[in-house]
Amino acid sequence: MIKIKSLEDMEEYRATAGTLSKSALRRAGAMCKPGVSTQEIDRVVESFIRLHGATPGFKGYGGFPGSVCASINEQVVHGIPSPDVILKDGDIISIDTGANKNGWAGDNAWTFYVGHVSDEVKGLCEVTRDCLKAAIEQAVPGNHMGDVGFAVQDLAESNGYGVIRDYVGHGVGHQMHEDPNVPNYGKKGRGVKLQVGMVIAIEPMIAMGTYQTRVWPNGWTVQTTDGLPAAHYENTIGITKDGPMILTQDDEGPWCQMQGGEE
Repeated sequence: MIKIKSLEDMEEYRATAGTLSKSALRRAGAMCKPGVSTQEIDRVVESFIRLHGATPGFKGYGGFPGSVCASINEQVVHGIPSPDVILKDGDIISIDTGANKNGWAGDNAWTFYVGHVSDEVKGLCEVTRDCLKAAIEQAVPGNHMGDVGFAVQDLAESNGYGVIRDYVGHGVGHQMHEDPNVPNYGKKGRGVKLQVGMVIAIEPMIAMGTYQTRVWPNGWTVQTTDGLPAAHYENTIGITKDGPMILTQDDEGPWCQMQGGEE
């Protein structure tokens, strides 16, 4: 069942879980440099969230052991932080995290450059980020979920990239995952009709090659089957009568800056 939120709910979400989740994501991004372990990033994010009177939304969720998902290169989502995973020059890393505060569950993600990244990989990241922006523009009352998914799919595939099918966005609110699902593919005018009060996490996951994935034996980490890189960007959006409201943003705005790249 889709849970409708009031404008006041959305504003409270943005002022609490949304703001803190984006600030935590920025802290993670600032650490994405060669020689840093993903466990170090995880510890800093957890400390930052708890320092601000909140709890890491990911830690323990479904048994997940980290406060962030740290997914490198061919890993699409759900990479487990580890002291043995050390970032190297040329890597990209998707950080997915969120803070639970005042009863709201924050959720956002960004793919960061580590050192000097190839132009080919930068192109993947830039198109995936643009897919997120295009999808958000379609999150207006009267449109359908298929319009949101089509915006992602059309832009990604027209640039020769694969759209991950096995993992999708979702509703957000007092729980991290609520109805409805938000696929990154679809047909215009099809699917759930968007209405004022819906809050959804839009999160394109785009691969340089095939969209097919496999899960590691740890039961969490998802990677592309062909071993080519994937990028992942996510913001939580409230649908209002005046259009989409980005709820995961802090004083610096809804977008993170990538090392070596532009916002």
